[in-house]
Amino acid sequence: MSINGVNPAYSGANYRRAISDFVALLNRIGFVVILELHWSAADTAKALGQAPMPNRDHTPEFWYQVAAAYKGNNHVVFDLFNEPFPDNNSDTPEAWRCWRDGGTCRGMTFQAAGMQELVDTVRSTGAANVIMLGGVQYSARLSSWLAYRPTDPLGNLAASWHIYNFSWCNTQTCWDGDAGPVAQQVPLVLGELGQDNFATSGNGFVDSLMDWMDARQGSYLAWVWDVWGSPLDLITSYDGTPTPYGQTFRTRFPQ
Repeated sequence: MSINGVNPAYSGANYRRAISDFVALLNRIGFVVILELHWSAADTAKALGQAPMPNRDHTPEFWYQVAAAYKGNNHVVFDLFNEPFPDNNSDTPEAWRCWRDGGTCRGMTFQAAGMQELVDTVRSTGAANVIMLGGVQYSARLSSWLAYRPTDPLGNLAASWHIYNFSWCNTQTCWDGDAGPVAQQVPLVLGELGQDNFATSGNGFVDSLMDWMDARQGSYLAWVWDVWGSPLDLITSYDGTPTPYGQTFRTRFPQ
């Protein structure tokens, strides 16, 4: 159903049908689809931007419905929340406690839904799909991911990681220290990687990061398949014509 005043034309059954049709199309042509909660808002507010954490008002119900709809389809992966940044965007014990357990969190005005609660919600539907969990500081930091990893009865969790040349953890020292131990224990998915200074600095950063991931058999996706006029655009038009930046990835990935 439509909530918080969102136009019914773009929510509720119409929204679910549009997503379902698109997932089915992508699956038919061989894609594994990652479904992710990108924007959210607590109480009666509209979701108009990124929140530091998922909320207990709506997020568990969202994932219950999604998991119930796509359980049994192992070509759909659940990424529970886009780029958490609890505890005022810090990499602290309080940030990680909030990340896992939710509830009342420092610097936040709403009750957070922790990752354990959301994993439990997904599994309560019978869904065995892979669940991705992004770390703190906009998913750039995985420093305590293993220590705070939620319990999953199926052991089917993956770490979600977002790294840019301008983000936290943009050096190999940090990759080795933060993400390296995680990659030894669970699948590591670099769901967003990018470099906004390609025009002046070349592709050294993204190439180094992809080499690092390849050495650990990690998976990665470049940001962004769009024509926003951003230095991170991979294409110049929706026919797939690459930008010079996008050509870096087109050359690298199998055709």
